[in-house]
Amino acid sequence: MTGKTPRQIVQHLARRLADRVDAASLDFPLLPRDIADSQDPTMVQRGEPRRLTAGAEPRVGWLVVPPGAGSGGHTTLFRMMAAARSRGLRNTLLFYDRHNGDHERNVRVVRESWPWLECDIEGVGSDLSGFDAVVASSWQTAHVAARRRVPGQAVLYFAQDFEPYFSPRGSEYALAEDSYRLGLSTVALGEMVAGRLHDELGVDAHTVPFGCDTAVYHPLPSAEPRAGVIFYAKQGNDRRGFRLAVLALEHFHRLHPDEPIHVYGDTPAALPFPVTMHGSLRPDELNRLYNRVVAGIALSFTNISLVAEEMLAAGVVPVVNDSPLSRADLTNEYAAWSPATPMAIAGALSETVSRRSRDDHARAVAASVTTGSWEETGGSLADIIRTEIPGTAIHGTATRGAVPSLAGGSRT
Repeated sequence: MTGKTPRQIVQHLARRLADRVDAASLDFPLLPRDIADSQDPTMVQRGEPRRLTAGAEPRVGWLVVPPGAGSGGHTTLFRMMAAARSRGLRNTLLFYDRHNGDHERNVRVVRESWPWLECDIEGVGSDLSGFDAVVASSWQTAHVAARRRVPGQAVLYFAQDFEPYFSPRGSEYALAEDSYRLGLSTVALGEMVAGRLHDELGVDAHTVPFGCDTAVYHPLPSAEPRAGVIFYAKQGNDRRGFRLAVLALEHFHRLHPDEPIHVYGDTPAALPFPVTMHGSLRPDELNRLYNRVVAGIALSFTNISLVAEEMLAAGVVPVVNDSPLSRADLTNEYAAWSPATPMAIAGALSETVSRRSRDDHARAVAASVTTGSWEETGGSLADIIRTEIPGTAIHGTATRGAVPSLAGGSRT
């Protein structure tokens, strides 16, 4: 270990110890008994679909891993649940906690971070009895749903991304791929996911479109001219391009040392340029911050990040890594597409902040967003759930109020 700093020595020893005790196995998201297999003939012998509970309101269990505050994927799913409730479905959030953590703490996180979500919350049982339909929300919960479903039950899989891409090619990649072959009725969020399922796996899916909460993200009157750029930091999520964005911002700062740089989400330490850290923000707070800046970094190497269109709705030009995956669901003419290199991303930011009439341009950017609401997306999903449950009519209009705006709720 000659030449290493004390910190590097400690890191090296910690890694060796972790390898010796197989600490990485703690990261595997499934219990062995919950791993399903599309080649197992018992996976498809589930009986004829039928209504399993009494009463006017069909019961739907939404199967999730416990969320952290502000989780974007959970926020989208909870919007779907709100829309389903407005259309006469009775929701229960079912936690699948592979490590058997603190259930009451997990409940508090949901109640405090998403106070608008009205549903029962339970841990998943040894089977999924008591529900007319179950909706899996990730590749691991799709395996759980396939293993624990009961005969006659409608089981759906709400796929917000093509989740094999979350892992290197290997065991988890293969199990994530197989989650789409387990006989669940898959509903893809957007064209990218539907296209990957069809082209790579030969799986056809229902498709529902992305929404955008323009009640929250919109231009505000301001006496201050826009200046600078913004970045949503997700350090532990490599597909969101954190390291690439930091390199790009370092180069951008050299080009424009007077332009402020704002960071929200995570609060990374020791960035090599001046920055204003905002930490976790409520959506209404984030919209106010968006209204102060000119451009933002919105990288995603799988499905398009919701951040890109939220920025657009608030008048911010998002710089997005150019790929067919991203372009499948973001067609706005004001998005700045960039090769995924630090200098290219910095150049796109530079071009945007160098534009004259920044505020006029921001108004045009915001006016370009015509995406439908998340309530419309959730209504489409609720209708698909109802078609999967025999004997339940489709409600064409909301019966209990609209999906709430997130102005005071959790961030997407």
